[in-house]
Amino acid sequence: MASLHPRLAADTGALGETDLCWLRWMRDGRFPWLIVVPKRDGLREWHHLPDGDQARLLATVNHLAAELERVTGADKINLGALGNLVPQLHVHVIARFEGDECWPGPVWGQGTPRPLETAPDWLARIRLPADRP
Repeated sequence: MASLHPRLAADTGALGETDLCWLRWMRDGRFPWLIVVPKRDGLREWHHLPDGDQARLLATVNHLAAELERVTGADKINLGALGNLVPQLHVHVIARFEGDECWPGPVWGQGTPRPLETAPDWLARIRLPADRP
């Protein structure tokens, strides 16, 4: 059975899941930020997934990117699968706004996170993908 990396568990809250992925939200109040984590142990890279799972992961990320754009009115949606600090494959979906505290640079390693203990209001308006367990 797959498990969520302890750092992802600590830094994110549960949003939902699909057959393939856990859907999470980042506990940083500076940005509307989602995380998609395939439920597969030992994967570090997207290309390590079988082709069919790669397509399903892409569909999930695209769906959530469109939803995040819809509910936040973001100027730009940033996507990333860095994994330099957390070796478990996960994809960041981040709403960005011209003039946010990291604009136009990346969010990673910039500024000071603003921890959230409860889910932000915008999260309730996200429609989850149809591919659900």
